Amino acid sequence: MADQKKVNSEGKKAKQIKTIKKVLRYLGKYRIFLAFSILLAALSVALTLYIPKLTGHAVDYIVSEGQVDFPAVIRVMIQIGVCTLVTALAQWLMNVCNNKMTYQVVRDIRNEAFRRIEILPLKYIDGRPAGDVVSRVIADVDQFADGLLMGFTQFFTGVATIAGTFGFMLSVNVGITFVVVLITPVSFLVAGFIAKKTFDMFRLQSEIRGEQTGLIEEMVGNQKIVRMFGRGGDVTEQFDEINERLRSSSLRATFFSSITNPSTRFVNSLVYTGVGIAGAFAVINRALTVGQLSSFLSYANQYTKPFNEISGVVTELQNAIACAGRIFELIEEEPQTPEPEDAVQLKDVKGYVSAKDVFFSYVPGRKLIEHFNLSVKPGQKIAIVGPTGCGKTTLINLLMRFYDVDQGSLEVDGTAVDRMTRHSLRAAYGMVLQDTWLKTGTIRENIAMGRPDAGMDEIIEAAKASHIHSFIMRLPEGYDTRITEEGGGISQGQKQLLCIARVMLCRPPMLILDEATSSIDTRTELKIQNAFARLMEGRTTFIVAHRLSTIREADRILVMKDGKIIEQGKHDELLEQDGFYRKLYMSQFAETGGAS
Repeated sequence: MADQKKVNSEGKKAKQIKTIKKVLRYLGKYRIFLAFSILLAALSVALTLYIPKLTGHAVDYIVSEGQVDFPAVIRVMIQIGVCTLVTALAQWLMNVCNNKMTYQVVRDIRNEAFRRIEILPLKYIDGRPAGDVVSRVIADVDQFADGLLMGFTQFFTGVATIAGTFGFMLSVNVGITFVVVLITPVSFLVAGFIAKKTFDMFRLQSEIRGEQTGLIEEMVGNQKIVRMFGRGGDVTEQFDEINERLRSSSLRATFFSSITNPSTRFVNSLVYTGVGIAGAFAVINRALTVGQLSSFLSYANQYTKPFNEISGVVTELQNAIACAGRIFELIEEEPQTPEPEDAVQLKDVKGYVSAKDVFFSYVPGRKLIEHFNLSVKPGQKIAIVGPTGCGKTTLINLLMRFYDVDQGSLEVDGTAVDRMTRHSLRAAYGMVLQDTWLKTGTIRENIAMGRPDAGMDEIIEAAKASHIHSFIMRLPEGYDTRITEEGGGISQGQKQLLCIARVMLCRPPMLILDEATSSIDTRTELKIQNAFARLMEGRTTFIVAHRLSTIREADRILVMKDGKIIEQGKHDELLEQDGFYRKLYMSQFAETGGAS
């Protein structure tokens, strides 16, 4: 047990060191600001520490009543004023450097994290709550920035103050300086104990905060569903449980970080007391003047103060390192399989699509698609039907190369999809899903997402083809009306029509329609089907269908079950076979007499 704890402790320490090295790598780009910050910190500390020495001289010029050297005192006061002004300017410039350095590092980390999200495999995104990813990029980076800024602002100054005061004290009296040095290690022991305790607690706090963010985002985004099924109470209980864990972890982290200040202040008081007693005896023995003792007491106070600040900084840095570790985990996630250097740009797409003995599963050991074979000619309309979980959407994911096959080969126009660029492959498909997605922006920007350079006439033509133009024109600002990701006052059917308009505008060589008209009324659906019929002419089209009445005219229907094609053919041929397709069809239309 003890050995295991030792291994875990060493592992955490190694992880911390690794994270710090990564932070230093980011700081390396802004070493000029770092150098200026250190120099300005040294200057401000030197002048700050010179002021007590000047104050001691002023005290010694005031010998007794009626024996005050006023010219000398005034001269010292002017020197103190100049030192104070220069110190203030140096500290302001140091803060400017620290702010610029910190927020440029934060900008770089966020940019890199977002770029990494763009190239992460979909299995990473699908396998984690979106809120946790958002929390890493937003909340954790903010916490990291706060800790880093405090570290720059106080750490450099604190270290310089300790070194400077030590030097000044030695120049005044070596013996009393030795008293200060004897008591100093207590501060290090206190700071070290607290630092070890707080790192794990702050990391746990960050993880629970990410879990909470994920739950909030999920529940707020699906509030209608939550209320419809009366799950408000259960969700509240789940939130309360997470919130309680966050409260507990935050309290523990805050407790250990908050004992830093009183603990170090106690040590400071010991140092000050030791200096006062030793200094008093030195003055009595004429080893020190009253002015020198005054300076020494001031130095003793300034010498111990940075230990108080640095121990607080160490606590904040522990939090910052814990948060940095989480964001670096995201940045260092294995990206999707890189494209080969000689990757082919898919051009002049004809529409040949083939699958040769394809195997695929989302989870190793849990079989899904096996021995999948398919051959599609240009212009064919291929319908894919089957029960839930049979692999219909998985096949679409493989066609678009959102996932790579485990074995076998998928080809377009005779070239394996893993030998061509993802961008050119996906640009060859127009895709309309049952789940719609809009971005925050204008109606025009949403329609032109696939072709940002499209002219207004082309956008209007696409909107008319998808039967959404008249609705858009009734909006307050027409095509310049701004909408949000959720659509605002736009219905689900209208959102789907906007998504269809995107495809109508792009007119890609191949189409994927996954229940593309599921949220549209029957009258509009008939019009959209006619528009799709014109769009599909000469284009290879894959249609994922649940309503089998919409695929009667398909050139070939693939009936999938358990990841395999168990039947294929035209609608009438499959009905005559009296197989699985006929059972699916009859289950939908037997009661209404719609079967034929």
